[in-house]
Amino acid sequence: MNKNKTDKIIIILTQWFGIALLAGIIIWATTYFFKSYRYEQTNDAQVDAYLSPINVKVGGYIDKIYYKDNQQVKKGDTLVVIELDEYELKKDAASAELMGAHAKLPILAANEETQIKNIEVIKAQLAGAQARLNQQQKEFERYKNLFADESTTQQKFDNVSTSLSISQSDYSQAKASLHVAESKLNDFRAQRNAIQAEIKLKENLLQRQELDIQYTIVTAPFDGQIGKKTIQEGQLVQTGQTLAFMLNRAEEKWVTANFKETQIANFKIGQAVSVEVDAFPNEKFNGVIESLSPTTGSRYSLLPPDNATGNFVKIIQRIPVRIKLTDKPGKLAKLSAGMNANVYVLKK
Repeated sequence: MNKNKTDKIIIILTQWFGIALLAGIIIWATTYFFKSYRYEQTNDAQVDAYLSPINVKVGGYIDKIYYKDNQQVKKGDTLVVIELDEYELKKDAASAELMGAHAKLPILAANEETQIKNIEVIKAQLAGAQARLNQQQKEFERYKNLFADESTTQQKFDNVSTSLSISQSDYSQAKASLHVAESKLNDFRAQRNAIQAEIKLKENLLQRQELDIQYTIVTAPFDGQIGKKTIQEGQLVQTGQTLAFMLNRAEEKWVTANFKETQIANFKIGQAVSVEVDAFPNEKFNGVIESLSPTTGSRYSLLPPDNATGNFVKIIQRIPVRIKLTDKPGKLAKLSAGMNANVYVLKK
């Protein structure tokens, strides 16, 4: 009799279990079909955020690292310091070259002053030569007339003619010397312009070396969180190399949902969206459609599909849809880039 009673209890429990299971299936199916009727949904979605690379502007060996994995940092905080020795030597060399260029100016100024005095002397000589030439020209004209009247000898006339030629030569020589001296003065002035240009170049090179010294200190560009540390002290880094990635806490997060092409026919910008994140299954996040990709996701791949080969198999493509999260920043702060999400777009 006890056996029959036990059997009845088992049968009753089995019946209730079956009823509960059936009720659960009905509830799940009702919920699923209700959501399918009311929402377009996908589980192919992830939380996204801008990851900014921290690049070094100068190469060298890392002297000190001031951050750890996943560390919170403030704008201006020192992250990495590159060894300074090489850049300080370059700065000293640039400074010495600038001093050398400046030292050329006083020498050039002295040469210009000397040349100006030489020009004054040559001008005085030219004036004397001009006066002698004028006098000799008159003397030649006088003796020419006397020789025509046979009032002087051929020898005296020849002597006067020779003296005139000598005076003309002296005048031409003085005039040519003046042109040479003035040309040399112009050369000195052109050299001044060249030296001033050289000084400007050296100043720019020195400023560049000073900038390189500043660039040896890598600082945080904004408030945020550093990702994984992938460098070590003493490591050689190249100009432009990425040292780390940093998440800007002030920038908004969004969700990229990859919907099937058959689901997006009625999607509109601003359409309401509900988001569930796997990390927080009991919490919902609100958003709206911000934009739809102009192409399917496969078109952005390294080797986009080519259906012209003859071996064509039709596959439903997916369209990336950007979802703007509209909840308060405090609620969104718990979300991390890369988290998986389920997205439900309310049908209109």
